[in-house]
Amino acid sequence: MADTRDIEVTVNGERHTATVETRTSLGDFLRQGLGKTGTHMGCEHGVCGACTVLVDGEAVRSCLMLAVQANGHEITTIEGLAEADGTLSPLQEAFWENHGLQCGFCTPGMLTSLTAFLEENPDPSEREVREAISGNICRCTGYQGIVDAALSAAKTMREG
Repeated sequence: MADTRDIEVTVNGERHTATVETRTSLGDFLRQGLGKTGTHMGCEHGVCGACTVLVDGEAVRSCLMLAVQANGHEITTIEGLAEADGTLSPLQEAFWENHGLQCGFCTPGMLTSLTAFLEENPDPSEREVREAISGNICRCTGYQGIVDAALSAAKTMREG
């Protein structure tokens, strides 16, 4: 019989309680347990960054964190970045305007990673943005649109 634990997490502002196997990753719990399929599972070794979510505002690889470790914490997935009425965040809007995505597989991890980064660094240089996304692999864009989007969003957010 599998070892299980009861957990309570807040995901995108909504409180959830569940019983999970202790070996279940946070990413698998979000996707399979809560239907938050915007969190993409890529390498499942913490290398690609596709599964990045925010845990208490910090960017975390959900493939490397167990669901039981998230007990009592607030999690934001890609589904939680837009406003409740569907209005895109400034960063999401900038991705769209600057062609920061192509196939879209890396996009949730890029957006959550950059959301945390821009919260801590509202006026980044291009080099700082490139360093911030260096742990997220994109095989389609060549990164320039992503960097442009991050810089554009930072400017929009600073200007209020």
